[in-house]
Amino acid sequence: MVEIKTDAALEAMREAGRVVARALAAVQDAAAVGVSLRELDEAARAVLDEAGARSPFLGYRPSFAPTPFPAVICTSVNDAVVHGVPSGYRLRDGDLVSIDCGAELDGWTGDAAVTFTVGTPRPDDLELISATQRALDAGIAALTVGNRIGDISHAIGSVARAAGCGMPADFGGHGIGRRMHEDPHVANRGRPGRGFPLRHGLVLAIEPMLMAGGRDDYRTGTDGWTLYSVDGSRAAHIEHTVAVTEQGPRVLTAL
Repeated sequence: MVEIKTDAALEAMREAGRVVARALAAVQDAAAVGVSLRELDEAARAVLDEAGARSPFLGYRPSFAPTPFPAVICTSVNDAVVHGVPSGYRLRDGDLVSIDCGAELDGWTGDAAVTFTVGTPRPDDLELISATQRALDAGIAALTVGNRIGDISHAIGSVARAAGCGMPADFGGHGIGRRMHEDPHVANRGRPGRGFPLRHGLVLAIEPMLMAGGRDDYRTGTDGWTLYSVDGSRAAHIEHTVAVTEQGPRVLTAL
């Protein structure tokens, strides 16, 4: 069932979104050569704790997962696409890092992700981040009253394909509100003019996941969580929680 949020709910979700934005900023500030992924998780936890927010990631266990998720952020490095589990791995010069974070505050949820480089960036990585950001921007621009879910999917997929990137099948954006994952599903590829109509108060997490090698297939790591590109190519993941409004798209997880 798709829930349309009231204007008061949108304001509450904006507060949760601000917590997510602050947590992601703290992680980026902490990220440096030699810092462990668990230390990045600790930086995010501190922000959530200070805000009195709960992590919707911690303890989350969807049907495919062998164990509950043990952290408040996903840390996906280099060829890891999404769902990376924070570990003792210490960041190296040139690493490409995607961080996904959520926060639940006063019963409402925000969800966002960023991708960045550590140390000396590779030009190809910067191009991949740029393509992923353009795909996200195109998807957000399609969140206008009167459009449909397929218009968002088509906008994201068109940018990704033009950049020569692959996108993991079966994964994409989603509705969000009182829970992190709600209806409807928002695929990162699709036909325009199809799917659920966009109305004022619909809130979606838009999240392109691009793989530089151009393939759409992926493999699951031994932890049962992390998704990797099958060809070892680098991946990027950028996400925002966005509301459809009569005034246009409203990003709820910006600083």
